Amino acid sequence: MSALRRKFGDDYQVVTTSSSSSGLQPQGPGQGPQQQLVPKKKRQRFVDKNGRCNVQHGNLGSETSRYLSDLFTTLVDLKWRWNLFIFILTYTVAWLFMASMWWVIAYSRGDLNKAHVGNYTPCVANVYNFPSAFLFFIETEATIGYGYRYITDKCPEGIILFLFQSILGSIVDAFLIGCMFIKMSQPKKRAETLMFSEHAVISMRDGKLTLMFRVGNLRNSHMVSAQIRCKLLKG
Repeated sequence: MSALRRKFGDDYQVVTTSSSSSGLQPQGPGQGPQQQLVPKKKRQRFVDKNGRCNVQHGNLGSETSRYLSDLFTTLVDLKWRWNLFIFILTYTVAWLFMASMWWVIAYSRGDLNKAHVGNYTPCVANVYNFPSAFLFFIETEATIGYGYRYITDKCPEGIILFLFQSILGSIVDAFLIGCMFIKMSQPKKRAETLMFSEHAVISMRDGKLTLMFRVGNLRNSHMVSAQIRCKLLKG
C-alpha cells in the first residue's frame, strides 16, 4: 500500500474489495481480498487561496437589479473573457450606430447622389456610401485628422451630431478604459506566489494552546502592512 501511495501520490486511495460481495465467483484457495486504486474525492475549500469565500447566495430577491445598480463594480468583478467581450461589443455597436447616423444624414440630404457634383456642398465631403461614412466617423473619433473627408458649415444637423459624438465617445472611453485599468491594477494574482503549509498544528506558545501554520512569499519584493485573516469552522 505504501508503494502504491508513493507511486500515485495522495490523490488516490487504496480500497480493498471482495469478489464475492460484488457478485463474482467465490474466492478460491489462496485468494484474498482484491485491492484497487480509487481517486480521492477532493473536498472543496471553504476559503480559496486568494481570499474568496466559496459561499453561494440564495433566496435573494431582485438580485439582478442590485448588480445593475452598481454596473461599474460589476464589470470590474467579471472575468477577463467577459470584460474583453463587453469592451469589444460596446465599441463595435457604438461605432456602427454613429456611422449609421452619418450615413442617414447624408442620405436624407441627398449627398450620396450628389457627392461627385463639382458645385455642390455636402454635409460631409466625400461621403457617398456607408463605408465612407464609417471611415469618416473613425477619423473623427480617433482624432486621426481630416484630409479627404471633412465636415462643412452647410449642415447644422451634422454639427449637432458631431457634438453628440464627442460627448458620447468621451463617456464610453472613460467608463470602459477606467474599468479595464482598475481591473488590471487589482492584486488578485499576487496570492499565487504565497505558499501556505499543507498542515496546521496546535502547540503550546506563551503558555497557551495555539493554532499555527506557515506562510511563505516566493517573490523577492516585500509585502508592506500585510494582514492575515483566518476563519474557524466548528462542527
